[in-house]
Amino acid sequence: MVSPFLYFPGERLSLSELTAACLDGLLTPIGEGFMPADAVETAWMRARSLAPLASDRWAVVRVSAAWVHGAIASEPVRHHLQRASAVRVRPVRAAGVVVHDVRIPPGDVVTIAGIRVTTPERTLVDLARSLDADDLADALRWARAAPDVRDDARAWLARHPRFPYGRRADDVLAGVRTR
Repeated sequence: MVSPFLYFPGERLSLSELTAACLDGLLTPIGEGFMPADAVETAWMRARSLAPLASDRWAVVRVSAAWVHGAIASEPVRHHLQRASAVRVRPVRAAGVVVHDVRIPPGDVVTIAGIRVTTPERTLVDLARSLDADDLADALRWARAAPDVRDDARAWLARHPRFPYGRRADDVLAGVRTR
């Protein structure tokens, strides 16, 4: 699908032309595409920019989903995808993509711009249970800035008591102090 706000290499312009437009200040890179430099970066734009990576069988998860939801400002260096299809599929093979082949439950996914993305509460839980220091810092920042999402994440954990590393995530989120 051709978007009036997003340009992907090979749709209307080549990668060389899109890069030249970036050098001229007309476009800026976002996800796997480019957007007008004066356009507002929204959740729709961020999700849709990942369309070449996330087909109908994959969901955007973890730090990539946090970026789509606007919880973190800068685009992650590596995007995370998780299988959303009931059928096992060949993983995406692209530089800068981490694939998790465990199926994500449909109830933990929302659709933004035709792209499956984990819900804000599930995304926060995934970041809070991570052993990566950057993910943990992003989770703490997001939980402080959005107490409603933090509360929803803790409620999600209460409904899923056997979730891997769920206790760690709950401890992290319980220790967050809001302003």
